[in-house]
Amino acid sequence: MATTLLRKTVLTAAGIVATAGGIAGPAVAAQATPAERAAAQVTTDRKHGERELDVRYEAQPNFYFCGPAAARNALSVQGKNIDVHAMAEEMGTTEAGTNSINDITPVLNKQTGKDVYKSTEIPVDKARDRDKVDKLRADVVTTVDDGRAVVANIAGTATDTDGNTHSFEGGHYISVVGYRDNGKIVTIADSANPNQASYRMDVDELARWIASRGYSS
Repeated sequence: MATTLLRKTVLTAAGIVATAGGIAGPAVAAQATPAERAAAQVTTDRKHGERELDVRYEAQPNFYFCGPAAARNALSVQGKNIDVHAMAEEMGTTEAGTNSINDITPVLNKQTGKDVYKSTEIPVDKARDRDKVDKLRADVVTTVDDGRAVVANIAGTATDTDGNTHSFEGGHYISVVGYRDNGKIVTIADSANPNQASYRMDVDELARWIASRGYSS
């Protein structure tokens, strides 16, 4: 099932550009090049300590394709539309799932065309360490500002900023596609349930969710 993740902010008709896949950010001069418009968007968002990428969301087709689906949603912010089954084959995904974030990172780099993604692990006993949380926060901000999404391997239960719980005791993969408050709050694209395709979470909570696993940024 395909849908679109939309920003939950008020945009005037003069300040948005509607597309088939979503809503672009604040408009700039019509004669500006795409690169200039992108640069203006990043500058504008940084002033407010927030940025969200335009996701062409797609739900996972089965219970074990969360890894390929998260990667596919992450790559969609770069305008790529890659078949999730092809990604699953590249990642070695089986009915047992995708082994680790280290199977995701090489595929992200291959599809991006350069080695910009790297894997970072968060040991379970370090999830509350300030330096680990601060690194995750910095990695999310840097990656999103670069126009890319983070893919994270999570496990257990976490609570979003609306008080809703998300439980994946056997493990799961998600995409982190935006941030606000300079990265203290992150925006997640979750392929598991199109009815909860997008939600926000405190970065400390996300770090605890990733604990014992890792993320690619």
